[in-house]
Amino acid sequence: MDRQMTARAVLTGTGMAAGLGLFALSQLADAGVLAGHPLLGAATFAACFFATLLAMAGPLSVVRAALGALFVALGVTVLLSIAALGFVRVEDVLDSPQAVLGAVILTLIPLPFWIARHGAGWRDYPALFAEAWAIVVRVVAAWAFVGLVWAVVLLSDALLKGVGIDLIDRMIDLEVMPWLITGGVLGLGLAVVQELSDYVSPYLILRLLRLLLPVVFLVSAVFLLALPLRGVSGLFGVWSFALTLLTMAGVVATLVTTAVDQDDTQATQSLLLARTAQVMALMLPLMAGLGAWAVWVRVAQYGWTPERVFAAQVAALAVGYGVLYALAVARGAGWMARVRQANIAMALVLMAMAAVSMTPVLSAERLSARSMMARLDDGRLPVAELEAGLLDRWGKPGADARALLEERASEPGQEALARRLVLADLPRESGDRGDILAAVAAILPLQPEGATATRDMYLNALDSYRLNALLESCGRQMPGGGAGCVMVVADLVPGLPGEEALLLDYSLGGFVQFTGFRNDAALGPVIREVLPANGVLPQYEAGEALIRKWQAAPPPTMPLAVNQLNLPEGGGLILAP
Repeated sequence: MDRQMTARAVLTGTGMAAGLGLFALSQLADAGVLAGHPLLGAATFAACFFATLLAMAGPLSVVRAALGALFVALGVTVLLSIAALGFVRVEDVLDSPQAVLGAVILTLIPLPFWIARHGAGWRDYPALFAEAWAIVVRVVAAWAFVGLVWAVVLLSDALLKGVGIDLIDRMIDLEVMPWLITGGVLGLGLAVVQELSDYVSPYLILRLLRLLLPVVFLVSAVFLLALPLRGVSGLFGVWSFALTLLTMAGVVATLVTTAVDQDDTQATQSLLLARTAQVMALMLPLMAGLGAWAVWVRVAQYGWTPERVFAAQVAALAVGYGVLYALAVARGAGWMARVRQANIAMALVLMAMAAVSMTPVLSAERLSARSMMARLDDGRLPVAELEAGLLDRWGKPGADARALLEERASEPGQEALARRLVLADLPRESGDRGDILAAVAAILPLQPEGATATRDMYLNALDSYRLNALLESCGRQMPGGGAGCVMVVADLVPGLPGEEALLLDYSLGGFVQFTGFRNDAALGPVIREVLPANGVLPQYEAGEALIRKWQAAPPPTMPLAVNQLNLPEGGGLILAP
């Protein structure tokens, strides 16, 4: 067997081993043999090891690739396991953008360095540049081959079924076969692409990307020139604007990198593209700085969350790239070489930041929980705007903060906080109606307090939309204090059996909604319109004061005489009091 066939067999077997290993892990997880931290560690190690081994085998021998894959997999497994210690449930770490992206970064970014280490050296930019882009091309091409093979398999199965042969279908039904086929075909595809590396190269992609330089430059220049005229006050409070700026900064850095290529002989020879790349390198710190400013404005307004911590990290990286690129150009001749060295430095910074983000040193959940508690304590975050449900997604720091709030809510004078915590536990529109009814009943001030049966009867007459709106109102503290709702039960229609009720709920903006309830003999509990006996229904400050007054004590009732004009067919007409 020649070297080419040997390489194909080795990578195909490696891919099948990867598929078999991941299948075995899935079976152990389903059977409950592996769970929690052992499962996370085993799955992370297997996924990282085989992914890096397959990506590096070809440029390196299988032994050297396996050694590098072992180092990478061990490092990522340890760091992700450390990150998981900050969560109540181990699997919740997979919802953390810092942990997941940190693991991806630490799996992929070291690969060109390890390959280059066995050649020209780990700091040799041409080797790093060529290997990084070659890995991208090999992986994309191999996965495209996997998709094509599966299309052929499924088409062949459909064709053979037409003549009564279901061999392929029965083979695929074996749970392990899709894993083996996918892994084996992926390994074979990587081997073939590596053999044809002179033909399947990244240079076509790089040349095409360079053509975008003038377009992105024009758009960025128009934005920066128009910004002083447009003003920034309406933009920097918008979260999507910060993300757009940082994404565009990333695009600019990528296009400048494609222009300088791996060395001066491969760099763009077009004077127009070279000058465009220089100007864009000078524009990059301004765009990155604006993006960082936009993130900071949002953080100053609403505090830290894991998503904002992640955005701040992206902004810091963008500013780092921008400063180094601008300095490279400002220093004159040799700017392309300095940009290349800046890329090496920032790749190391990126890996370091990813690693630190997966440890308690820069825990996004811890920073976010501390930020929320600090803003709540100093009044920047009103109790009425507290989203306590976020704490449930912020791991152990969030759980600790939630426990502290629960303890504080049991103290006198913390009724508003208690309502917000109850509100945070609700499933909302998609939740069970019974749960929502129970939550509303738990936080709805009632007069008299013992009229719970009547309250429950009338609350059940509300539709789901109205119940959710009432839940929001009751969980909201009014500007002058007090929950934003109250229900008063009284005998408002003496001619009917049972008691009636009035429900008042306060919405944002100060509008008070009045809802009446009556137990109709034929229809059961029905909603009735509430009209003022004279004047108008109290709204805004007057409505807020009325809700607070009725929360303190049940209001007195007074009989009101009403006459009607009889109708020939029965019934009559009345003037609503």
